[in-house]
Amino acid sequence: MTYQLLAAPLSLYSGKARGFLRWKNIPYREVLSSRSVYESEILPRVGMPIIPVMITPDDQTVQDTTDIIDYIEANEDGPSVYPAGPKQKLGALIFETFGDEWLLIAAMHYRWRYNKEYAWGEFGKTAFPELAPGEQFEAGKKAAAMFMGFLPMLGITEDTMGAIESSYEKFLSLFDTHLQTHDFLFGSRPSVGDYGLLGPLYAHNYRDPASGEIMEKLAPNVASWCRRTHAPQHPLSGDFLKGDEIPQTLIPLLEMFAREQLPILLDTVQYLQDWAKDKTSGTDVPRALGVHDFQIDGVDGTRAVIPYSLWMLQRVTDHLDSLSGDDKATTTALLDSIGAGALTKINIPRLARKNFKLILA
Repeated sequence: MTYQLLAAPLSLYSGKARGFLRWKNIPYREVLSSRSVYESEILPRVGMPIIPVMITPDDQTVQDTTDIIDYIEANEDGPSVYPAGPKQKLGALIFETFGDEWLLIAAMHYRWRYNKEYAWGEFGKTAFPELAPGEQFEAGKKAAAMFMGFLPMLGITEDTMGAIESSYEKFLSLFDTHLQTHDFLFGSRPSVGDYGLLGPLYAHNYRDPASGEIMEKLAPNVASWCRRTHAPQHPLSGDFLKGDEIPQTLIPLLEMFAREQLPILLDTVQYLQDWAKDKTSGTDVPRALGVHDFQIDGVDGTRAVIPYSLWMLQRVTDHLDSLSGDDKATTTALLDSIGAGALTKINIPRLARKNFKLILA
């Protein structure tokens, strides 16, 4: 038995997992996450309607793209997507968090503002492949209602839409400039940070037709990166830059993380600390801890306080805590230079995932 990936072409996180498995040259079979597959496999295994889900050759269930990546890294041979250098690994973990949790905003906005009818059809094809196209469209329209309902939770409103687009276009410009001289974030080998960016950039903003046209026009190098990162021609190849180098072209992108996403993460830490004061180890963490203010490209908005993002950030702080001596000094200097020095001082209540849920460790 080979690995199975229960996934869908339109799914943001499926794109992240698929690109990684392809580059690692892992034999696997992708199973479309139709309604029947949800009922027969996903819900019995995971307990909630979520993709992607990976089933291992010995019938273990792995859910969450970060867990999928780490499972393969631990159990299969081949070059790692985690750089060995302390600065490059720090950057890769930051970009994974940025892609998974921040570019998600632009991905959801562009899909439901510019690609709505296309997405309805895709949802219908995925959930009900046995239906005729017209029936798929109507069924997809109903199935997509839940995802459209998430938009205010992410801070996507009429007041913030313009800023979301201007922020995203700035990101595209900066990443396109970097990709003029580098195949991936840190050289000729993709990192876990590349796969964090791949989910929103490929599965939504490249693959959806209207936003794909925008990407091709504004950032053709990013469009090319999407193609080669999702469907690599040379798996298991390439190297990270020597000497733990952080290309200067990445500094503005790291500064963007520090300016836009980090303040929200720091505020979320405060909410989690307050919530966790009277909670015990093993307590399930809610999907949201209330609502807080945020800012994107200088425009104020409100969004849900989403503690899952701190499980991702915890990977960054765990890496920092593991360092000492010169390694700690150089990473601290990098964080200070991009305006993210607060990462060396925060105290995230310990989080873990158990039975596919976020809990207090």
